[in-house]
Amino acid sequence: MTNEKLFSPLSGYIMIPVALLLIVSGILTIALLKNPLGVGAVFLGMFCIPGFFIVNPNQSTVLVLFGNYKGTVKKNGFFWANPFLVKKKISLRARNLDSKPIKVNDQIGNPIMLGAVLVWQVEDTFKAAFDVDNYQNFVDIQSEAAMRKLGGAYPYDSFDDDEAEISLRSGGEEINDKLEDEMRERLSIAGIKVIEARINYLAYAQEIASAMLQRQQATAIIAARQKIVEGAVGMVEMALSELSEKNILELDDERKAAMVSNLMVVLCSDKAASPVINTGSLYQ
Repeated sequence: MTNEKLFSPLSGYIMIPVALLLIVSGILTIALLKNPLGVGAVFLGMFCIPGFFIVNPNQSTVLVLFGNYKGTVKKNGFFWANPFLVKKKISLRARNLDSKPIKVNDQIGNPIMLGAVLVWQVEDTFKAAFDVDNYQNFVDIQSEAAMRKLGGAYPYDSFDDDEAEISLRSGGEEINDKLEDEMRERLSIAGIKVIEARINYLAYAQEIASAMLQRQQATAIIAARQKIVEGAVGMVEMALSELSEKNILELDDERKAAMVSNLMVVLCSDKAASPVINTGSLYQ
């Protein structure tokens, strides 16, 4: 047997009167009739008591008889089964694993800190009970292994690898889906169902965080400057075009160059321009 199977035990409410009847009748037989058979009845009634067990909502009980898996009880209630059965309780409730950030190397070798949150529950009680030593410890270790594999498969940011289609920082749902698939594949061995897996912590390691922050700031400044220059060129082109079309002012190439230079300085400067008023002729 390599898969879970359901077991239907007897109702505990039916067996309670039976066990009490055996004990009471045995005591009365010994006390009133002095019959030694009463000892056997009392013993049999006491033997039945360990067979009672309770299954709470979203819990299960795995039953094993002398090393032989008999089945799993998932139905809620009060039950009775063979007292020789070993009963192991396994919770079917959803659980959270909030892993502590671990240090891994991304695709190009940068040390980063990566953490994830996992929502999981036991789906196959046979695998959880018998295919791994400790399924909860198995979840912890395999989740960390999945994060390490994911961290090494992608760069932290796209500017570290120009050919990378996605990165850990910008991948969003795609990265989370890959993490979820990796965890689902690893934890299926233990009969674990992965409900959700998400990266909840992502940062550069402390030893390179300062340098990478400066790099990100420089990248942002360069990108902003590119937009400013593109806009300024468009405005200068529009100004020259309007002056030419409306015949407002005729400028030779040298004056056009001077006008373009002045406009670009004004438009691209990160500080307010301080105009100089020319009170002389146009060419002074």
